[in-house]
Amino acid sequence: MTPPATPVPPPPPLAGAIDVHAHYITPRLRSAMEAAGHGQPDGMPSIPDWSPEAALAAMDRTGIAAALLSVSSPGVHYGDDDAARDLARAVNEEGASLVRAHPERFGLMASLPLPDLPGALAEIRHALDDLGADGITLHTSYADRHLGDPYYEALMAELDRRRAIVLLHPTSPPCWEATSLGRPRPMLEFPFETTRAVTHLILGGVLERYPAIRFIVPHAGGALPALADRGAAFTFASAGPRVDVLGALRRLYYDLAGFALPRLLPALLTLTDPDHLLYGSDYPYTPDWAVHALAEALADSDCLAGKGLEPMRHGAAAALFPRLASATSAPD
Repeated sequence: MTPPATPVPPPPPLAGAIDVHAHYITPRLRSAMEAAGHGQPDGMPSIPDWSPEAALAAMDRTGIAAALLSVSSPGVHYGDDDAARDLARAVNEEGASLVRAHPERFGLMASLPLPDLPGALAEIRHALDDLGADGITLHTSYADRHLGDPYYEALMAELDRRRAIVLLHPTSPPCWEATSLGRPRPMLEFPFETTRAVTHLILGGVLERYPAIRFIVPHAGGALPALADRGAAFTFASAGPRVDVLGALRRLYYDLAGFALPRLLPALLTLTDPDHLLYGSDYPYTPDWAVHALAEALADSDCLAGKGLEPMRHGAAAALFPRLASATSAPD
């Protein structure tokens, strides 16, 4: 009697993908967050579990060839500059160690101890020059100042000089107690925080003054696809120089972490082209099973049918991160 054939598992939905929006949580970072009262970060139920082994297993299931690791909100600064410098240095060193252990699977988007500007400038030098980090993570605001504020001018100048890749990440806004409706801030506040920060960067002229910075906007642009025309129209009422809002938005990169479908991605594609779209998992804040389901939806989306899927899955990130491009390749 012939034994039944062993079922062949389905292929992963995004084979060869480069994930630009993945997080890591080391024991040192977890302890610091809990000690500072961030055991439920941004109103979420808990700090999720993370280990390199679990991350690699989740990546393999979805087909992710490589992931750029970053620290999510609330970052590394909890009120004390010296402690923030120490924590930024520690998590960046730990992230670099993960990259050395898995050079073909992990990259590092280093953290900075902002709003401590001198500390941040020193950590940029250490992260990029000594650790070989692939880029930098910036949150949408620090201590009541959104990105685009003149306070960050020296930071932007340094990032521009280095042609840095910068992953933006939302965080709880200064007024979240009044605006979040008692809900976790990632539900509503994060998309609007992203929108505020990017709008401030554009209208404040930061993108024009520092064009060498490659910004990655998270979560399919937040509310930008819905509000872009409104922002562009209001520049006509401004007394300052005219700003090409839509042109600036078209030049940015956007990751598709979170709920890009069914409505957000079609709107985003009216602002930019598929070669400016990047894959993002948001793991482990998005759990493994949800990462897989969202990846399946992207792979099957009519929005990316034809020539749109490959740039999002691999090509656009490979151009930004050639080190990982040389270690990974998209399937034929």
